[in-house]
Amino acid sequence: MTGQVVSSLRVDGATLHYQVRGEGPLLLLIPGGTGGAASFDGVVEGLAAEYTVATYDPRGMGRSALDDSEAEQTVAQHADDAFRLLELLSPDEPARVFGASSGGIAALHLLTVHSERLERVVVHEPPVVEVLPDAAEHRALIARVQATFQSEGLMPAMAVFAAGLAKDGGVQEPPAEVEIPPEAAARAEQTMADLPYFVGRIVPSFMSYVPDIERLEALSDRLVLAGGEDSRGELPYRPASFLAERFGTELLHFPGGHVGLTTHTEAFGEQIRKAFRV
Repeated sequence: MTGQVVSSLRVDGATLHYQVRGEGPLLLLIPGGTGGAASFDGVVEGLAAEYTVATYDPRGMGRSALDDSEAEQTVAQHADDAFRLLELLSPDEPARVFGASSGGIAALHLLTVHSERLERVVVHEPPVVEVLPDAAEHRALIARVQATFQSEGLMPAMAVFAAGLAKDGGVQEPPAEVEIPPEAAARAEQTMADLPYFVGRIVPSFMSYVPDIERLEALSDRLVLAGGEDSRGELPYRPASFLAERFGTELLHFPGGHVGLTTHTEAFGEQIRKAFRV
């Protein structure tokens, strides 16, 4: 498959917008947050030299419209969306999957229920906080975020959320030398448009998800857990670190912090390539 194919796929309750580029074995990139397929724009070209790279907007975000705009969201449903794309784009061969943040949570569930369809799964800082010993504190954080969202609005809720994600509950500051690429800045409008949906329905559902740890441990030979070099100790980093220690596997480090894909795009893409080389 050469060039770029842009299309849509009907799934249960939604229409997924996806794009495919390159040739070779399938590599499905599952975005986190509100960036959608565009969050991978800076790495797709390099990856497409080795893989057929598929990216998409998760249901309810960007160009992937829900049939019911008020529908509740579940990790299982989002993982099934990814599975439908695998079935469409690589029906005869196991695929590789990279998931970032909430997309990493969907990728973990996909591995537990459809392991036979996956060659390798790499997840970068999936915030599966229910695996942590202090999970109760994080449930309380999610509840505070939702209460603030309902009573005060989006930006106050985001402030509560950001403070809770940072190391020791402090204020998370980006490194002074990091300059956000112009193409990332251009996505800000879409990101802001999707934030209410993300905060109101993705965050509480995904961060309350309890992964099947025993099943993941049994599949740990094809699972790569990853964290950011600059986010050690922060909440999104901790579950991957915890699970890697439990499984006795190496925690792979990517450049930058939780949003290293945006702040360190070229180096991040190179690390994705390395992660899939056996």
